[in-house]
Order: sequence, then C-alpha cells, then structure tokens
Amino acid sequence: MTRSRLAACLVILAVPLAACGSDSSSGAEKVRTVEKTRVRVVEEQGGSGDSRFDAHALYRRFAPGVVTVLSLFEGGSQLLGKDEGEGGQGSGFVIDADGHIATNAHVVTNGEGGSAKRAKSVYVQFADGNRVSADIVGTDPNADVALLKVDPAGLSLTPLRLGASHGLKVGDPVAAIGSPFGEEQSLSVGVISALDRDIESLTAFSIGNAIQTDAAINPGNSGGPLLDARGRVLGINSQIKSSGGGGEGVGFSVPVDTVRRSLRALRRTGKVSYGYLGVSALSLYPQLAKRLDLPVEQGALVQEVVDGSPADDAGLEAGGDKIDFQGDKDIESGGDVIVSVDGARVTLQDNLTDLISRHAEGDKVSLVVIHDGDRKTTDVTLGKRPAKAPKG
Repeated sequence: MTRSRLAACLVILAVPLAACGSDSSSGAEKVRTVEKTRVRVVEEQGGSGDSRFDAHALYRRFAPGVVTVLSLFEGGSQLLGKDEGEGGQGSGFVIDADGHIATNAHVVTNGEGGSAKRAKSVYVQFADGNRVSADIVGTDPNADVALLKVDPAGLSLTPLRLGASHGLKVGDPVAAIGSPFGEEQSLSVGVISALDRDIESLTAFSIGNAIQTDAAINPGNSGGPLLDARGRVLGINSQIKSSGGGGEGVGFSVPVDTVRRSLRALRRTGKVSYGYLGVSALSLYPQLAKRLDLPVEQGALVQEVVDGSPADDAGLEAGGDKIDFQGDKDIESGGDVIVSVDGARVTLQDNLTDLISRHAEGDKVSLVVIHDGDRKTTDVTLGKRPAKAPKG
C-alpha cells in the first residue's frame, strides 16, 4: 500500500506500518569506525520448554539486533522530508554477521505489485547510533518481505535467531521491538491473540498463517521482529487494524516460516518465485459439506477456474449450480473439491492458497480431488503467479 493511504485511514482496515514524517537530518550521520566487525552472539533466554517471560532481560539481550530503516524515494532530498520529497521509516533486524537485515517490502518500496518502486536510498540506524547506507538485495511483495545488506565493517552486530511458525499457541507471550512513530528501540509486550489469519500482501494474493497479537504496534514498527520468550523471531510486524491509523491492540505479523522462505530465495537470487494454480475456491466446513452431500468435510470447493491456467489445463472444474447457505450467497456447488496438495491436507488453517504458496513456478504437484463424488489424483505443473488477480 502507498504511504498516502496510511495517512488517510479513517475506517477500519489493514494498515502497513511504515511511517511518514519529518526529520531534520540532512543526510547519513558520520559512522564510527573500528578495525573489525564486532558480532555479539546472544544465547537464547531460558532453556528448552522454559515458559518464563522476562521482558527486561529479553530487551537487554535482543534489542541491539533491531534497527531503524530510513528510505528516501525519487524526488526526495532529505530523509522523511514532507516538503522536499517522499520518505519512509520502519524497522528491521539483523539476521547474520555479514550485515544482512530483514524488513518489510513496503518499508523500502512505494506502490503495489509490479508497479512498486524501490527507494532511491536506504539507511539503517543501529541501537548504538551508527547510521550506514544499505543496499536492497531483493524484495518479495507477495510476502511483504525485503532483504537489505550493509557493510559490516566497524559495526557491532547482534543477529537474531529465526524461530518456527508451528507449535505456537494463542496466549503465548510475545514482544515487539521497533521504531513506532520514529521512537527508536521501543518495546511493547503482549500475547499471541490469534493464529492462521489472512492479511494483505502488496499483490492481489493474501499472506496466510499470519500471527495476530495485542502487543502495541504502530506506524514505524513495520519490519521489526515479533519475539517469543526466548528471543526467537516468530514473525515480521507488518500491519494493524485500526479506525484511526494507530495501534488498537490488533496487529499482524508475517509468520516466520514464510519469512524464512523469502529470505532464503532473496539471498540466492534477489527474488522469490510463487506457483500459481488458477482457481478461486471456498474453504469447506462440515455443515456446508453436509448440505452439498460431499464425502469429505474439509477441502477447497472450486468456485472458478481461470481460462488457460494450470488448473484449466489439468481439467479441474467449477460447479454449475448456485446455492445460498448460512448467509453466503451464490455458492457454486457441484464443482471439484481439492482435499490435498502433495500430501498436505487442505484445511481451514492451511487453505489452498497457503499450500500452493509453498511451491514455486514450474513445480509439479499432486492434487487429490473429489470429482462427481469420486476421489482421484491429478498432477499439475504450477505456473507463475501474476502480479494482479486475473479477470474471471
């Protein structure tokens, strides 16, 4: 989303958290230099299975790994200068001793999908005050992830460890560290409020399995880490739902498993490939399955197949009849039901989009499909995900 939309939020909506504002600095500050890079190795807080949550110790150990990201876009002559160009400010975190930094794509780009423009200049400011220029290694608009690189010479780096998305529970304590409204190195704490949320990306396709938290996050927190009690990164703070543009206790983080996939590909090639099946589908639940007299209670009920798509080539079919059920109107009934992708079951938590998103263009996947009441297996070679949703 553009930063102009951020400033104009007056109704409840998902808001990307890169902040706009003014900054009196006219350029990068002079950086202290030393003979070699200092890398601070931080042990995880607590032992395996230790559920203690010590916010003070967590901040002391891991906050030095969190940075402020300042972006200057074409036409701007000073960072965050409203009158002299467009700038953005967000957060990020160090991921290795080589100077790689993770953040949100919308912190260092302006616009959506294929029309997004990268920042002309990016600066990274560390907890000790050092500010250095950064290169954009690559961006992933589908997951709203970006990878930056700074020269580590002369810097004291504290890499944060990536955790895992699986095994999380609602109620688990978490901490968010970042630069809300430009207030650097700010800590807020809370819990995981919900799991398996779908949130907006910078394309027409949603980001699945997002983490919802009540830890206070605000514009400027974008790109910062959501940490567990042991200081492991669970996700990248990305969006809030708000009626006025500020944090109201409903924030969302891109899950770390998605982040890890993006960072791995960005480091290797500077871009991330996503497979494309070419269907729109409705997540099946027991009552709807019973109404449609289907032999399964979970799956993806195909509503539309895009002409010329891999799904079309594989012979997948949508239904020809429409029904209304439990407040949902014009449900296409009688179509195929996709129940698994390469052995992974399609569920309400791991829906069809989530499972296809794990694969890249050109991957061959095996779909188990219910067709006219019979179970069959169909192999499909995935296409390239389009930047915009196809017109059906």
